[in-house]
Amino acid sequence: MYFAVIISFASVFLLDRGYSNSQIGFILAFANILAVMIQPILADIADRSKKLSLVSILGVMGAALIVGTSSLYFMDYKSILLTSVFVLTGALQISLQPLINSIAFHFSKTGSYINFGAARSVGSVAYAFISSILGFLVLRFGTRTIPLTGIVVIMLLMTALFLTDKLFKKNLTLHISDQSFDDSKEDAAITLLQFMKRNKIFVVLTIGIMLVFFQNAVINNFLIQILRNIGGDSSQMGRLFSFMALLEMPGLFFFSKLRTKFRSQTMLKISSIAFIGKVFFTYLAPSVGFVYLAFLFQLISFPLFLSSAVHLADEVMEKGEAVKGQSLVTGMMTLSGVFASLLGGAVLDIGGPSQLLLISTGLTVIGTVSIFLTVNKV
Repeated sequence: MYFAVIISFASVFLLDRGYSNSQIGFILAFANILAVMIQPILADIADRSKKLSLVSILGVMGAALIVGTSSLYFMDYKSILLTSVFVLTGALQISLQPLINSIAFHFSKTGSYINFGAARSVGSVAYAFISSILGFLVLRFGTRTIPLTGIVVIMLLMTALFLTDKLFKKNLTLHISDQSFDDSKEDAAITLLQFMKRNKIFVVLTIGIMLVFFQNAVINNFLIQILRNIGGDSSQMGRLFSFMALLEMPGLFFFSKLRTKFRSQTMLKISSIAFIGKVFFTYLAPSVGFVYLAFLFQLISFPLFLSSAVHLADEVMEKGEAVKGQSLVTGMMTLSGVFASLLGGAVLDIGGPSQLLLISTGLTVIGTVSIFLTVNKV
């Protein structure tokens, strides 16, 4: 929900304060770049610190987000301060994601079953809900409702984390004698550089994930330009985003059942191929109606790709590596957003939407080949 507030409505908020489209693009790109730098540092702290728990780190980040989001409410005009606060707030938001993913698996150590896919599918529903509500609020009351909504969402997130942590500690007390929870024989925490050296093939795999995810960022960032090229408009763009969100839900919700039938490696391969189909048929689309057909690939592309990548990182990482593995996966997905924002805008100006979709298709094919060559060797 907070992603919808601070990233999806970034253009609405910043345009109202005098920023140009190109300046907004650079702000979002810098937020992603900063997030890529922050994520491994936070992951290293989470993996190695004996005093700070994941919940404690998230609590500090939540407090910082409340301060940053609150300050946005009082900034009415373009300024260096507003730019800096927005970049920092966006970077912290993006950096929350791998830690939330990691905390789900951390809590499951007590013996409590956590359905990650089901929780993530609720995230898609919540994104659609908050986007529609916020769109109405902005139209009725202005852009100040954007940071106000963000404050409410972050406070809800912090409340949820606090309550979940209480349940975790209660279950931990009940299961403390369970041998399955004994971490004493696991490897000690390692530094980020040691992690990179020990997991070279995994690093190459995540580069493949970045290349595949490039097209996802391109479609999310530049769908309106793609649709206008074939006669579409912003209302059709909104319906297409809703269509994609609905298609994501079954794969996310039932992912735990799919895991009993297929390995994470297999689903990562299948979803990568589906991404090729989605972007290539979008490239071929002569009309908006055809784009709907291309987006049917979303049924198995995004939900299986995201979930299997997250689960794979948890399955193959040893003690002291888990959060770094999650952060590397999410960091590469974040980098794809950076490249899509910077390269995509330039290609659109020079060659147009069709050229951008063709390049995206090529990068997705290269990324898929990389995944096929490495995923079973991790």
